[in-house]
Amino acid sequence: MNNQNTSARPGTAHTPSIIGADVHIEGNVKTMGELQLDGSITGDLACGSLVMGESGTVDGTIAADNVTVRGTVKGEIRAKSVRLETSAVVEGDVYHESLSVEAGAKLTGRFAHTSGPKAVPATPAKPQQKPAETPSFVEAKKPAAE
Repeated sequence: MNNQNTSARPGTAHTPSIIGADVHIEGNVKTMGELQLDGSITGDLACGSLVMGESGTVDGTIAADNVTVRGTVKGEIRAKSVRLETSAVVEGDVYHESLSVEAGAKLTGRFAHTSGPKAVPATPAKPQQKPAETPSFVEAKKPAAE
C-alpha cells in the first residue's frame, strides 16, 4: 500500500511553479508554494518562496517567506529571509528578518530589519498634520485688551 499523499491541495505542492523567460505577466501573482521566476511580472507578487533567475524582473512589491534575487526588482521586498546574489539589482526598500548580500549586488533603497516583515504595511501612512502650536519654551502672546 502506498502511504504517500498524492492529493493536489493548495499549499502542499512540492514542485515549484515556473515562470519562463519568455513570459510577461501584468497583474498581481499569488501562490502558497515556491516560485521560480525567469520572466517578468508587472504587479505585486506574494508566494511562499521565490527564486528569481538573472532574467527575472518584478515591478511591484514582493512578499514571501524566503526570497533569492539574481534578477531585477523595482519595488519593496518583504520577507523573513532575503538573499541578494551578485547579479541582483534592487530599486526599493528591503524588509527582512535575515539578510544575505553577495559582493556585486546593487541596491538603491534601504534595508530594515523587522520581525514579521510581511505584516508591515506596504505603504507607510502619512503622519497627520497637527495645527501649529506655540512651543512650550516660547511665551504665548496674550490676547489684546478689549
